Amino acid sequence: MSTNVYQPGVCNIGPAEIRQRRMSGYLGLAIAVVFLVLAFAFGWPAWVRLFVALPVAIAATGFLQAAFHFCVRFGAQGLFNFGELGTQEAVHEAEYRRKDQRKVLLIVGLTAVISAVVAIAAFLVPLP
Repeated sequence: MSTNVYQPGVCNIGPAEIRQRRMSGYLGLAIAVVFLVLAFAFGWPAWVRLFVALPVAIAATGFLQAAFHFCVRFGAQGLFNFGELGTQEAVHEAEYRRKDQRKVLLIVGLTAVISAVVAIAAFLVPLP
């Protein structure tokens, strides 16, 4: 799969955008790890540990967008970008937009599942 050509429902971002999504994934992952370390170190209640879902969602969204070469926001708004950061082009064909919206739903769904699984696992882990 080429990362330099828009492909409806497959690829809507190029290398610069992919790097940015990957960096947001690493940031969300770091925040989640720090959150969990603090939660277990200070014995936070199990219900508080459920909030790890938020940084995990950031991480999952970032990594999934980078892996799929597909931006959720661009897909939802009918845009794509293979140039410099901050520049987008419109997707005009209705069928292409529908394909992009299906990919958005896939990424959002996977993010929700990943976030829920991690949050539930953090909730269920007993404190020492």
